[in-house]
Amino acid sequence: MNYRSLTQDEIITLERQGCRATSWEAVKAAEPFSTEWIHRVRFGGQVRIGVLGGEAQPADGFAAPPGLYDSAIQDCVIGDGVLIAHVGFLSGYDIQEGARLLNIGSLEMTGESAFGQGTPIEVVNEAGGRTLPIYDRLTAQIAYMLVFYRYRSRFIERLSALIERYVQGQRGSRGIIGARSLIQNCVTLRDLRVGSHATLSGCQFLANGTIVSKPEAPTTLGAGVYARDFIVHTGSTIDGSAVLTSCFVGQGVKIARQYSAENSAFFANSEAMHGEACSIFAGPYTVSHHKSTLLIAGLFSFYNAGSGTNQSNHMYKLGPAHQGILERGCKTGSFSYLLWPAHIGPFTVVIGKHYSNFDTSEFPFSYITEEEGRSVLTPAMNLFTVGTIRDSQKWAQRDRRTDPDRLDEIQNDLFNPVILQKVIQAAERLMDLYLKSAKELEYVNYNGIAIKRLLLKRCAKYYEMAVSIGLGEALAAAWAAAGESLGFEELKARLAGARDDSTGRWLDLAGWMVPAAKVDEVIHGVEEGRFAEVEEVRQAIQAIAREYSADKWAWCRGALEKQFNKSWSEFTREDLVQILTDWKTNKVKLNNMILQDAQKEFDPHARIGFGLDAAGEEEKRMDFAAVRGGPDTNPFIQEVRRDSQRAEETVARLMGILQSME
Repeated sequence: MNYRSLTQDEIITLERQGCRATSWEAVKAAEPFSTEWIHRVRFGGQVRIGVLGGEAQPADGFAAPPGLYDSAIQDCVIGDGVLIAHVGFLSGYDIQEGARLLNIGSLEMTGESAFGQGTPIEVVNEAGGRTLPIYDRLTAQIAYMLVFYRYRSRFIERLSALIERYVQGQRGSRGIIGARSLIQNCVTLRDLRVGSHATLSGCQFLANGTIVSKPEAPTTLGAGVYARDFIVHTGSTIDGSAVLTSCFVGQGVKIARQYSAENSAFFANSEAMHGEACSIFAGPYTVSHHKSTLLIAGLFSFYNAGSGTNQSNHMYKLGPAHQGILERGCKTGSFSYLLWPAHIGPFTVVIGKHYSNFDTSEFPFSYITEEEGRSVLTPAMNLFTVGTIRDSQKWAQRDRRTDPDRLDEIQNDLFNPVILQKVIQAAERLMDLYLKSAKELEYVNYNGIAIKRLLLKRCAKYYEMAVSIGLGEALAAAWAAAGESLGFEELKARLAGARDDSTGRWLDLAGWMVPAAKVDEVIHGVEEGRFAEVEEVRQAIQAIAREYSADKWAWCRGALEKQFNKSWSEFTREDLVQILTDWKTNKVKLNNMILQDAQKEFDPHARIGFGLDAAGEEEKRMDFAAVRGGPDTNPFIQEVRRDSQRAEETVARLMGILQSME
């Protein structure tokens, strides 16, 4: 944009309107320029003013045409259509078109800054050693590898160097306030880079931070927020006097209601309210809503923290060096307590207080309870609860990311290869413990936790149900993708594929379900210098993630080959019939058990407190039905029934196709 010096008449008019400048020669304006839109402003240093005036821009009860009013402005570039009013001190910023700055104590640059980028945060281990440098393109997967692959020193060194190169490119001595953004009623703002269409309203103190925002995914920081050394990403909301120190906040995250966090990273769709976090890696959908809840020194994802949840990192002599791992889908009950170190398997519910260190990572879908001071594991029982199925359904529905450039890779399906491999191994482990343990034992101790011996065999059978369901669903999905109007041999050929790298061990990298061999490909690529920029690493991960469905089927096909002890080319029609029949039978059985669990919500005891002034049981029942409905109208129960019906219909259709195949 071309700027011109102000004329003497314009300077005289501005001074009559209460304006002053340390040097009017340093104040330049774009055409067309009118003094009408500048009143009571003090200019210092080099100031460039875009085109002002036009339609009034209302905000928080204040409406005025774009212009400069009652403010002190130093060394700034002011874009077209900008409104600045009642800003105590504005220094060192490029204010892009249409931005509105109202009633701000100070908004200034204090020198060169990277705007929070490159800030090292100590996640998972308070004592250090898992340092995560944050930047505005950070993903849950890159963060996971940086934090948990420290033993791959060459990889860490090279990836850290790529990140540092990116961070150096973000450094500058000028802040940015993005187009159409609104900043109002804030006290102290320093060294910020703010994206377009962002809203900062009532913030107390923000320093050294990047706020990524876009028209399709605006970001909001609200009343009383205090944040230092931070990055907040698109579509996120920080509000309610939240306090963040050295934190990364990913896409679609909500943090509010006086939540306090330090040295922590929150990835896509996480929610944090009322409580406290210290050195946590909050993978996608980590949720903590309650007061007196402390999350500390741990990895969480798809997690729900009950009120008063607490972990302790005090079992140390050399500092707070212990850590906890709660794998995907875990829940902790009200006032649960865990003593780190501990490692808990996927979809496990923790109830009570636990003072021993244990590793239950082999046993998904479990309960961990406190019984007479002893920590007890009940494997597989969380398979049959309403909560597990509801959680797996709601995650996809609650994805708040509206940014078309989604950074975190997330797979939501319940019976994925990571879970299925654990389920298969868990069934084998339980049977092994059952056969090798003495019959007179009430409990079998394994990896620091007790398991009732009488449950070992039964729980192994429950895990086998899950295997049948997962593999059957995978076959049906792969068959649908291949096409149903095929001959039998052609079908087998299409399903055979050539993805041997997917049939081995799978990993869950903070929501990204992926073959371990493919993670190694990325790591080796970094180690060997194949990536010139850190963004190329993200793109490589994205490319692998797009192959998830095919990779999943390849793994499931390999699992079926082991189960039937034959190669895929040797499978017969009868084998497919058995797989599909087992799927349908176990799917319906599982859903019926879930429905039994759901039915408890409509038992007579659930009506306690209903019909408060009712004269009899019928009125209590009617009040309950008016508020809660009944089992025949409940949406979740209806969906579970439809799920069983769909499985039966799918199997019947595929059976018919098999019979008619050449």
